[in-house]
Amino acid sequence: MKYKHLFGPVPSRRLGISLGVDLVPHKVCSLNCVYCEVGKTTNLTITRKEYISLDSILLELENYLSQSPELDYITFSGAGEPLLHNGIGKVINFLKDNYPQYKLALLTNSTMLTEKNVREEIKQLDLILPSLDAVSDLVFKKLNRPHHKLDNSKIIESLIQFKKEYNIKMWLEVFIVPGLNDTVEELQKLKEALTAIQPEEIQINTLDRPGTENWVEPESEARLQEIKELWEPLPVKIIAKFRSRKKVHSYHKNIEEQIMETIRRRPCTEIDLSEILGLHINEINKYLSSLLHEGKLKTKEEKRGTFFHVQASE
Repeated sequence: MKYKHLFGPVPSRRLGISLGVDLVPHKVCSLNCVYCEVGKTTNLTITRKEYISLDSILLELENYLSQSPELDYITFSGAGEPLLHNGIGKVINFLKDNYPQYKLALLTNSTMLTEKNVREEIKQLDLILPSLDAVSDLVFKKLNRPHHKLDNSKIIESLIQFKKEYNIKMWLEVFIVPGLNDTVEELQKLKEALTAIQPEEIQINTLDRPGTENWVEPESEARLQEIKELWEPLPVKIIAKFRSRKKVHSYHKNIEEQIMETIRRRPCTEIDLSEILGLHINEINKYLSSLLHEGKLKTKEEKRGTFFHVQASE
């Protein structure tokens, strides 16, 4: 069976062997973050609906999981905001009822958690990985470029409520963009918000490969360490990809070789590679990050987007 809505297992440093479940098309989201590595949001929305047939998602899951694969997590993520699909609760319930041996995780930008019914739908999760990049309204709008009806103060309050309401492990990610949310004032506001939310872990991240806007630069490892120390004694961890993900046991060398061979023939965007190799864009991006980190690839901005080229030494 050819899977359209499942991808991986991907080499995840945080989640090990993780099967991805993509519930919305590329790129349906409530934010249009300047750093997003999946590309610009083409459908900026807060409307929840059945973007992808629920039956088709359940059919793919049943087919894949009937083979009893070894997985650390089944993860709701992908090329947009998973909580925009109004059937996510039914998918979670299906998995818990039929495949209780698998742990379930959700990567979310947190925006839809303001709705009580949404929080209730996902109460059977084992792990939630929400994001919060800013507290002040100005930084939120510059960095995350949200749908105009979103209120960041309500999003923060919903994260506080969610942690109180449900006994679900939370690893909260903060993505640092130099010049936007790394000021002393914004970092202090973030610390206050994080203290109120009380996640089990706070994960600091920064740019790994070209984002939506080419002016976005990665924060230095030294500066991230300073931020970590500023936020202590909160449970802070730096997860920025300064080290290779090849140590993750779900990293497949043959996929890396297919990507390199394809780019040797002609430069490609991540979308080109996804279509040519039949792999989900999120999976492609995991390997591109490692290849850029090792200096095997370089990027060039062109009209159609970011193209990946093989370095001359290769």
